[in-house]
Amino acid sequence: MGSQTALTEIVLTADKQEYTRTDDIIITAEFKIQGDLRDSFNEKNWTESYNKFDNLFKLKYGVKVFSGGFRKKELKEVDTYRKASFFWTRNPKLVNPHQEKRVWVQVAKNFEPFIRLTEDEVKAEFLDFNEKITIKASELGSGKHKIGAEAWTSWQKHHFTESGDAKNSAKEIEITIN
Repeated sequence: MGSQTALTEIVLTADKQEYTRTDDIIITAEFKIQGDLRDSFNEKNWTESYNKFDNLFKLKYGVKVFSGGFRKKELKEVDTYRKASFFWTRNPKLVNPHQEKRVWVQVAKNFEPFIRLTEDEVKAEFLDFNEKITIKASELGSGKHKIGAEAWTSWQKHHFTESGDAKNSAKEIEITIN
C-alpha cells in the first residue's frame, strides 16, 4: 500500500517579501499525504486495529529548507513525528451515532493532543502539514535569495497499511534582504 502514497507538492510562503538583515524570516511549508495511506486511515480500520491491539500509529516526517540557486545551502531542518492513538470511547460526539463504532483517535503533534469530531477532521489533523520555519535574515546576507524545501515522511507496517515512505519538494520562492 505504501507505494501508492505520495506527498503533494510543498507550497512555500514567506511572511513577507522584503526583510532587513536583523529580521527573522518565517517560511511556511504546506503539504499533505495523499493516496492509499490517507484512504485506509478510517473509522473501520481504527476499530479493527484497536481490536488487534495495534492502537498506536507513528508517522515520522521532516522538512529541510535551503537557499536555492546553483549551490544549495541547508538553512534549517525539522525532524519530528506525529502519533495517532486509537482509543475506546462512550462519547456520542466522537463517534458516528448511527453505527456501533466506539473507537476514536487522538492525534499528538509536537506532544500536543488533538481530538477531532469527524473522520475527515482526524485525517486532516494527522496527514496535513503546515510547518513554520524561522530563519535569521543575517544568515543569508543582502540581496535576492531563492528559498526551496524538501519534505519526507515514513511509517511502519500496521494492520491497515504496509510500511512506506514518501517525499517531495517545493517550487522555490524568492525573497529580498536589504
